[in-house]
Amino acid sequence: MTARDETEPVELDKSNQRVQRMFGQIAARYDRMNHLLSMNVDHYWRWRTVRKVAPQGTAPILDICTGTGDLAFAYCRKSDAATELVAVDFTREMLQIGEQKKSRRESYDRIRFVEADAQHLPFDDDIFQIVSVAFGLRNIADTDRGLQEMMRVCQPGGRVVVLEFSQPRWQPFKGFYGFYMKYILPRIGQILAGNDEQAYNYLPDSVSKFPFGQELADRMEANGLADACYYSLTGGIATLYVASKPEAEVSSPFKE
Repeated sequence: MTARDETEPVELDKSNQRVQRMFGQIAARYDRMNHLLSMNVDHYWRWRTVRKVAPQGTAPILDICTGTGDLAFAYCRKSDAATELVAVDFTREMLQIGEQKKSRRESYDRIRFVEADAQHLPFDDDIFQIVSVAFGLRNIADTDRGLQEMMRVCQPGGRVVVLEFSQPRWQPFKGFYGFYMKYILPRIGQILAGNDEQAYNYLPDSVSKFPFGQELADRMEANGLADACYYSLTGGIATLYVASKPEAEVSSPFKE
C-alpha cells in the first residue's frame, strides 16, 4: 500500500449525517453568528436577491436548505399575499427556530416549513415559480442532484436562484479575506458557538472547494437549466446565480 501524498487535497466530508449533526448543534446560535461574522451584510444579500429575482403572480415559491428561513421570510415580505411559500431543510433543529420566527408576524403564516432532503424533494414536477437556495447548495452531498431537483420542481419558464459564498479575485482584498476565513472566522465561531463539529472550520473549507462564478453557472446549465448568469456581491464574497427552467416544447400540429 502506498502512502497518500501529503499535498493531495483531502475530500471534504459533506455526508448527510455530518451536515445534519453539525448544523443541529449550532442551530440556536446560527442567526446571531451569521449576522455577526458577516457584519450584517447577509441582510443586504437577501434583500438584493428578492429584488433581482422578484416574484411574479401568485404561484408558490420554494426555498431549499432554508436553515432558519431567512430567505423564505424575505420572499414572503416581497410576494403577493396569496402566494404560498415552502421552506425545506433536513435539520429539524433549524426548522424549529424557523417556526419560532414565523410566529412573530401574522403575514408569515403563508410559510410552510417542511423537513426533507434537498436531494429528494417531496413535491411534484413543475410546481414553483421560484426555487431558491441561500448558502446551502455547497452543503448538499451531491451538488448535481440538488440542482436537478430544483429544476424538476420549478415551473417551465420559472427561475432557479442560488445565493452562495464565493472567493474575491482582486488583491489586496482577496488576501485579507482568505486570511479572515482561514484563521479568524473559525476561532470566533468556535468560541461563540461552542461547536464540537467545528462548523466554522467547515465553512472556509467548503467555500474553497466549491465552484463559483462561471464554473457554477456552467454547472447549472449542465444540469438542464438555461440562461444562467451571475452577479458578484460585496467584492466577490458572495455571488447570486439566476437561471431559468426551459419552457416545455410544444409540438406543431402540422406535419411537414
